[in-house]
Amino acid sequence: MNLTAFSGPSLQAAYLRTLPAIRERCSNVHAMAQRGKLEYFDYNPDQESSVVNYCLKIMKRDFPAADGGVDFASIPPHGRWRHLDAGKSRIAPLMAKWDEERGSLVSEKEKCKRLIDLFLVSVLLDAGAGNQWAYNESDGESYSRSEGLAVATVHMFDQGLFSGSPAAQPHRVDAQGLSQINEASIATAMQVSDTNPMVGLSGRTSLLVNLKTALESNPRFFGSDARPGNIIDFLESESKLDGSSVRVHVSSLWGVLLEGLALIWPARYSIGGVQLGDVWPCSVLATDGQAEGDDFVPFHKLTGWITYSLIEPMEKILKWRFDGIEDMTGLPEYRNGGLLIDFGVLTLKPSLQALANASGVPCVPPSHGAVVEWRAMTVIELDRIADGIRRQAGVNSRDLTLAQVLESATWKGGREIAKRLRPMTGGPPIEIESDGTVF
Repeated sequence: MNLTAFSGPSLQAAYLRTLPAIRERCSNVHAMAQRGKLEYFDYNPDQESSVVNYCLKIMKRDFPAADGGVDFASIPPHGRWRHLDAGKSRIAPLMAKWDEERGSLVSEKEKCKRLIDLFLVSVLLDAGAGNQWAYNESDGESYSRSEGLAVATVHMFDQGLFSGSPAAQPHRVDAQGLSQINEASIATAMQVSDTNPMVGLSGRTSLLVNLKTALESNPRFFGSDARPGNIIDFLESESKLDGSSVRVHVSSLWGVLLEGLALIWPARYSIGGVQLGDVWPCSVLATDGQAEGDDFVPFHKLTGWITYSLIEPMEKILKWRFDGIEDMTGLPEYRNGGLLIDFGVLTLKPSLQALANASGVPCVPPSHGAVVEWRAMTVIELDRIADGIRRQAGVNSRDLTLAQVLESATWKGGREIAKRLRPMTGGPPIEIESDGTVF
């Protein structure tokens, strides 16, 4: 994004939608934490080593090397693919169907487009479903939370729920198919009932309905048939050839997702008439006389989750290479963030403890200042934890990427420690009043 083309409020709005802005503004909050200036948390950096050791223990368990260490090369990147294959492989059998289709051969590009269709919708439906909901497959296996939502979307995709031509072309997402989506159809497909309630069902449905409008409004990205997978054509036009390799800068994909999907997010804060998305004011950054937006912290968590998830099929199937990955941050959500609280890196101040519910856990909306501080600290602490793991294991960021740390350690570790400390729910140490559009 060329920020020199903007000025004043437009420049601020443009900046807050870039990848570097996330780490820069979160670093400002982290600097306040080091001075003891957070409103809702105390920061205890001496506890970071406990998180590093815990993460390494999980990595050694799940990705063991012959020498007793970690087989770093076997760790996949963080992405939706793992959740879609929870318990058993589902993507490979789906792709095998495409090789058996009658008529013309399904190209590698078309296969990738179909996966992008699926992965994008699955991520949009991935916001926290609550502690009570689960999805049951026909083989009797039950999945909850992110895995349950992922498994449900695979079946919805396979049944053609998102396609405008479910009989002829079930395995695609397009505006025509999304125009038929409503809350009742999503509830039925996801097995929601009075005894299997889901948090944020209405917000989830709204995202899909708004996705239809976004796809139709941006043919430059999504093509004349208004389909997510068509971003491959746009990115190809933005790519560079390096020998026989296609190289794409991650900022191109990020820009497509932020600009192309802008219409799907609820109206929250704006600057100069530009809706900012997952961007929130943080009280500890506020000063007298500052410019509008100088106290805002961008997260764009779902956009980041989509970006990580879409890069993987393009790299695996099309053999593309993405530059600028170092600008990507860890995801500021409640599993990664919960790890910090449960190990005492962050401790709750009395003002936040006072908001505890009957289970002894504070329950607040995403807009609450405590959540903004928590998420900002999570972004920077994930960098610090990743560096700590690398130092202890004697590897560098090429051997162990941040995406691999998220996949093999922090997200999983946050879930496991939550289940150990809060066995009744397995929920995070701070409950978010989710509307299905942020977490």
